[in-house]
Amino acid sequence: MSPPTPPCYVLSSATDAPVVLRRLTREGWQTREGFALPESTWDLTGSRLAVFGRVPDLETARLVLLAAARGAAVVAILDVTGEVGRALIDDLSRLGPVYRTSDAGPAGEAETTVDRLVPQQRALLDRLANGETIAAAAAAEFLSLRTANRRIAEARAALGVRTTREAVLAYLRQRGPNP
Repeated sequence: MSPPTPPCYVLSSATDAPVVLRRLTREGWQTREGFALPESTWDLTGSRLAVFGRVPDLETARLVLLAAARGAAVVAILDVTGEVGRALIDDLSRLGPVYRTSDAGPAGEAETTVDRLVPQQRALLDRLANGETIAAAAAAEFLSLRTANRRIAEARAALGVRTTREAVLAYLRQRGPNP
């Protein structure tokens, strides 16, 4: 059985990158800025290397595609609606799934971190974003304070942040306009 395809993320905003990179680091990936890879070995699948950075031109997009083909995880930040962005998404899609945190486009919208939160976590984060305390949010959602704190801790871990404030901000950024 072959190892799973390393993840490929195409982000339209650099503000989403820290959340993705923290999650990859937690999962055991070594992150490195830039897409040029060492010449020593072709297959990098076992190295768990994740490369990231901006993709301003077609030459950099080629480096991203080569890194993904060699088995590195990639986090590319670029205009996904431009010619380079569309071409890179199309090419990466041939290697495996392409995850995006915003802007539906040629590859369609993949599941974001927020999509993986359970409804209780989303409801609690919505209430915290509206200024409620954890205790008030727990009561409004008919949860004990202990359960609410546990759900929020799980949401922090899923979002790749350390504080509840960071979790609320990451949640709002990924969720987009109020549904």
